[in-house]
Amino acid sequence: MVAGPVPKEDWNREKRGRCQLKVLGPHRSIILFPNMKTVTLLLSVFSLVSLRAQEAAPPKAEPARTNALSRREAAPLVSPEVHPDRSVTFRLRAPKANEVKVAGEWPGGSTALTNDNGVWSATIGALEPDIYGYSLTVDGLAIIDPANPWVKPMRAARTSVLEVPGDPPRLWEFQPVSHGTVHGHGYFSKTLGTKRQVHVYTPPGYEKNSASFPVLYLLHGSGDTDATWTWVGRAHLIADNLLAQNKARPMIIVMPDGHASAANPTAVTTNLISRNLDAFREDLLNEVMPLVEATYRVKANRENRAIIGLSMGGGQSLGIGLRRRELFAWVGGMSSYLPDAEKTVSEAFPESKSDLKLLWFACGTDDRLVENARRLSAALKDKNIPHQFKETAGSHSWPVWRRYLAEFLPLLFTQPKEGAAR
Repeated sequence: MVAGPVPKEDWNREKRGRCQLKVLGPHRSIILFPNMKTVTLLLSVFSLVSLRAQEAAPPKAEPARTNALSRREAAPLVSPEVHPDRSVTFRLRAPKANEVKVAGEWPGGSTALTNDNGVWSATIGALEPDIYGYSLTVDGLAIIDPANPWVKPMRAARTSVLEVPGDPPRLWEFQPVSHGTVHGHGYFSKTLGTKRQVHVYTPPGYEKNSASFPVLYLLHGSGDTDATWTWVGRAHLIADNLLAQNKARPMIIVMPDGHASAANPTAVTTNLISRNLDAFREDLLNEVMPLVEATYRVKANRENRAIIGLSMGGGQSLGIGLRRRELFAWVGGMSSYLPDAEKTVSEAFPESKSDLKLLWFACGTDDRLVENARRLSAALKDKNIPHQFKETAGSHSWPVWRRYLAEFLPLLFTQPKEGAAR
C-alpha cells in the first residue's frame, strides 16, 4: 500500500505500467492491483510449481488387507442360507462371544455354532418345506439374526423368519393364481379409548364385482400382532390357493389386534387373560365388526360369520364364539389357551343344545396345551355338544397352525357332511 497525496488528475484511476492505482476512501490512500496479464502469469507459475511438487511426492499407499480376518470382516454375511438340499446355514459375526446357538420351529432343539476367526456358523437340516421362526442366543442373550431382514411381527421383536420352499410349492407359498388384497385399517376405538389396527383380506376379483361375501374373524396369539397372520401365517395365500383349487368358498378374512387390555405386565396371569378377553370382545363387537360391515360387502348374519384363532386367539375365539352364537355359526380354535374350558362349556350350553353349523378345534400332541384341548372335548361330550376335535403331530408353532387354517377354511359356509366326526 502507498499512502500520501494523489494528484487531482489521478483522483479515480491512473495507469502505472503493469499495475493500476485505485483511490480508497476520504484519506486518499491507494492500492496497487496487478492487471490481467500479470494475474495470468502468476497463475501459470503456481500451477507449474504445484504439478512438480505432486510429481516429486511419493504416491499414497492404499490400506492393505493384511490377513484373512480383515478380508472376512469386510465381506457381508449371508444368514440364513438355504441350500438346494434344504439344509440351512446360519452365520453371525461376534468375535468377542463365548457361545452362540440357534433354535427354531423345527424338530431337534437348539444347535451350537462354531467359531472361525470371529464368525460363528452352523448348518442344520434338511428341513421340510415350510416357514420357520428362529432366534440366535449369544452368551445367553436371545437376539434376532442381524443379517436377516425378515422379522416376525410381534409385540417385542425377537424372532427372525426363514422359508424353505417346496417343489411343487406348498399351499402357503406364492403360486401363479389369482390373488386377493390385504387391506390395513387404523381406527379409533371409542370402547377402549385408543387407536387400533385391523387387517382385512378380500378375495380375488372383489373390486370388480358387486357380490357380498361371508366373513371369517381370524385371531392371532399372545406374542403376535394383527399383521402376523399374513406376514408369517400366509393366510391370504392359503385362501388364494384353496380358491384356485375350488376347495374353499370366497370369503373376507378379518384379522384384528387381539391385545385390547392396556396392561403390560411382566408375567401373564389368569386374571389378565380374563380382562383382555373382556376388552377384546367389546372392541370386536362394538368397533371392528361395525367397521367391517360398513366398509366391505359382507353377509352380516350368523350363518355367514365364522371365528377362529390360535393360542390366546383360540381362547378368544372359543370364549366369544360359544357364548355369542347369535352372531357366529362357525367356531374354531387352534392350540387354544382356554384355562376355564369346563366353565366355558357349562355357561355356553346350559341346556345341552347347540345350533352351531360347526365347532372345530385342534392341537398338536407335543403342544403344552393339548391337555387343555382334551378337557374341552370331554366337557362338550358330557353335554352332548357336536364338535370335531383333532390331535395332530406337532408343537405350539406356526408350521402347525398354517396347516390347521388350510383344513378349516374348506369346512366353512358349506352344508355339514353326514356322519361328520363328533
